[in-house]
Amino acid sequence: MESKQKVVMAVLMLGTLMGSLDSTIVILAFPTIADTLHSDLITTLWVILIYLLVVAVTTTQLGRIGDIYGRSRMFNTGFGVFTLGSLFCGLSPSIWWLIASRAVQALGGSLMQANSGAIVADTFPPNQRGAAFGYISLGWTSGAMLGIVLGGIITTFVGWEYIFFINLPIGIVATVLGLRYVRDEARVREDLDIPGMILLCAALSLLSFGAIDFAARDLALSNIGSLLAGVVALVLFFAYELRISRPIMDFSALESRILRYSILATFFLSLGYLAVVFLITMYLQGVRALSPLYAALLLIPGYVAGSFLSPVMGRLSDRYGARYIATAGAGAIILATLLYLSLRIDTPLEFVLVASGVSGIGTSMFFPANNSAVMAHAPHGTYGGISGLLRTMQNIGILGSFVITITVAAASIPREVAFEVFIGTTNLVGGVSQAFVQGIDAALWISLVFIAIAGVLSWLRGEETRGASPLITGR
Repeated sequence: MESKQKVVMAVLMLGTLMGSLDSTIVILAFPTIADTLHSDLITTLWVILIYLLVVAVTTTQLGRIGDIYGRSRMFNTGFGVFTLGSLFCGLSPSIWWLIASRAVQALGGSLMQANSGAIVADTFPPNQRGAAFGYISLGWTSGAMLGIVLGGIITTFVGWEYIFFINLPIGIVATVLGLRYVRDEARVREDLDIPGMILLCAALSLLSFGAIDFAARDLALSNIGSLLAGVVALVLFFAYELRISRPIMDFSALESRILRYSILATFFLSLGYLAVVFLITMYLQGVRALSPLYAALLLIPGYVAGSFLSPVMGRLSDRYGARYIATAGAGAIILATLLYLSLRIDTPLEFVLVASGVSGIGTSMFFPANNSAVMAHAPHGTYGGISGLLRTMQNIGILGSFVITITVAAASIPREVAFEVFIGTTNLVGGVSQAFVQGIDAALWISLVFIAIAGVLSWLRGEETRGASPLITGR
């Protein structure tokens, strides 16, 4: 790796680390945020959901804007916006201010996500992109691990505001480095799909609101109407997308077998995997009466394994292709989920450490290999759009996974208890614990189906050949 490539990779890793750190650090601070800002539980949930929603809706279009106006310019802008949003989050006087600030933060995160994959494709030839995506995955797992550790420490000893303020020095340094070393590649003509983005936003917002409202209140006219309106908006979205030349869901890109199966595999693994992590966190806090920090520490082996193995697996995918490595990774995640399914109210906690380590190995194999397969086969000049499409499908999967999990958990036990377990303020005892474990098992089986579909799609992508094309970098 040349010196300039190393600097570019360091900047991309910082961006990934910052976004990842913020995802885990916020979950651990939930009880304190809800209490300090005097918020009800439904409203507090939108501190997470608004971030996922904004990223899912905007990623593809911001990738195309990067193709038009310069990918590195948009990436560096994302650093600035994310850092400013973090400042607003830390200064929040109310829960609604915090939710709005999280939307600003998400816009910055989406700018970085949408263009980071394209910058990798611009900077590294196809036979080196697996290793590059491995290092980006290292940034993600390291950030998630730091978020787990720092979230409990900062919230407990300093204050929840500083989980956002910690982004300020990182963002400032990364923005300066990015402006100096990450330069624009040649720009291309792209068309934006604003009506499609509005329809997708309406569909995901209505479906998310309806599902969360159902989880909180059982069936009611409000959530039934919201869900039906969301389905209608989703149908209109797909109908519109099939009629325009440059849709958010670029179906022409899916004509490539490898692109089609790789992107769909990302969607289904995201739809299943986040639910697994979330459900086990609820098990540790609600059934086993662990503090949020102690519960999170039991999941660290997975992040450690991912941090060490992601670059290695990325390099192996450069040599052997993504089919075997990514599919084996999905298989490891399936094994980890089966191990989690054996958890009961008196299972030794060391068992969670083993399952977490297995899942970390699986994610370190799947994501670098799968992402490198997508960008290695994306046509030159469409890197931003393809990177944005990949991220959009992944983020829609993550949002769906979160919403499905909340709904299943709330249906398993009394709703007010489920939400309090989610934020770590109530522990379950006796027969309710057993019922909650059974509910978690049902949700894990659903997750297992999604992960298995991802594994099948990963295998069906077939063999691939990557050449060492000339290096393309911005000047």
